Amino acid sequence: MYDDQSLSHTVWDCKYHIVWIPKYRKKAIFENLRKYLGEIFRELASQKECKVVEGHLMPDHVHILLSIPPKYSVSQVVGYIKGKSAIQIARNFQGRKKNFVGQHFWARGYYVSTVGKDEEAVREYIQKQEKEDKRIEQLKLF
Repeated sequence: MYDDQSLSHTVWDCKYHIVWIPKYRKKAIFENLRKYLGEIFRELASQKECKVVEGHLMPDHVHILLSIPPKYSVSQVVGYIKGKSAIQIARNFQGRKKNFVGQHFWARGYYVSTVGKDEEAVREYIQKQEKEDKRIEQLKLF
């Protein structure tokens, strides 16, 4: 089963495992918000044409598997999700109705790792490609 998606001239399957933490790892604040954040992240991801494939909110950090179209960079999407979710948290859960500027809910930075379809198959293909090319060249001699 393939999860390939398409744009007008592109077929893609770009998935990223991303992890980030709340500033100072505020467990007390974060613990109360965990049940609301999943929906917020899904909504924000869909606004950037991304999809939350899998996600888990730990007591002091976020694990999320995002499918991101190649027209967006990972940093662009993560920055958008972290920034907009901090604003929603401030407005909905911390009682701030006006602009939420200068205060941050999430810590700077994040961890990201690409997720491939089958890394071992790709490695094997690359390793055996030279042998296969030589075999095909031998067949062309006759």
